[in-house]
Amino acid sequence: MSIGFLGTGAIGGAVAGLLARSGATDIVVSNSRGAASIKPLADQLGPSVTAGDASQAAACDIVFLSVPWSRVPSALANGTDWAGKILVDTTNPLEAPTFRKADLGGKTSSEVVSSHAPGAAVVKAFNHLQPTAYDTGPTVAGGRRLLFVSGDDTSAKQTLLDLIAKTGFIGINLGPLATGGALHEFPGGVLPARNFIEI
Repeated sequence: MSIGFLGTGAIGGAVAGLLARSGATDIVVSNSRGAASIKPLADQLGPSVTAGDASQAAACDIVFLSVPWSRVPSALANGTDWAGKILVDTTNPLEAPTFRKADLGGKTSSEVVSSHAPGAAVVKAFNHLQPTAYDTGPTVAGGRRLLFVSGDDTSAKQTLLDLIAKTGFIGINLGPLATGGALHEFPGGVLPARNFIEI
């Protein structure tokens, strides 16, 4: 199963590294500046990670969206046929310097993401912890960290839960995007930035 990353900032790079260390063998990382600019990171993350452009990353079976909120529309408007793909939304609807929540029109951020990727099975995940949590791994204080997952497609969520299990984290299914997504969206949700563990 191939895994692509649209955006490899703090979160995208950390999650790509986590998946590479957990045995994923076909990871393509990309950013808005082209493959050459991302190659040093790909080399650093290991032999299972290659540098590509956005179209190559979006062609993968599972695509992680890890861009600043204002770049979501342009990142997804790359000519990709999203039908049948799993799109993992790691974004949160705010940006520096104001860090004010974007106006989502009464929707969750992942519902907005879905509207830009028609046909994709969108799963909200990997958005509520700091990047260092993915760098240091799942074990902390004698237990394992929890990762929250929400989405409207049961099969896509299970795929993500299986992927999370391979990393050593414990995936928790919170339900649909409209309800579960609201719980771990930042800001506004009650779950982000808390280091929940199972002992």
